[in-house]
Amino acid sequence: MRASSALDAMPLNLNDNQWALLANYLQPANLQQGQVLLEQGVKDRTVYFVESGSLTVHYEDSRDRVRIAVVGPGSLLGEGAFFSHLPRSATVHAGSDCRLWCMTPLRFRELSTRYPEIALELTVAMSAVMARRMYNRPKRVAVT
Repeated sequence: MRASSALDAMPLNLNDNQWALLANYLQPANLQQGQVLLEQGVKDRTVYFVESGSLTVHYEDSRDRVRIAVVGPGSLLGEGAFFSHLPRSATVHAGSDCRLWCMTPLRFRELSTRYPEIALELTVAMSAVMARRMYNRPKRVAVT
């Protein structure tokens, strides 16, 4: 995963060995421009880490108002549902061709059991992104 200087960059501090161990718990995903990654209202807790490309996040409220955020390399998507166990809060489309890495809750549980220090670092990094998004009104929609 490439580091990003954006507001929602994930501050994951792992050494090379820890990155290699974490990679065993991630699955690659490629999206073409326009493809849907997440759909508002769907109950799924998979979290996605963005390696390349950009994704647009669309949230439609009860009055049909649409709010949009853009998420790029070095960040993540799906952390809201991952932590809350609630349905997805927004729909996410690939704004360009994208390379992502995904982790299911089951794989995270396995990581937590085998490598708790890596799981803790990942949890803190994902939480930091979610907290920064919640404090930044335009980025709140990106908490999916």
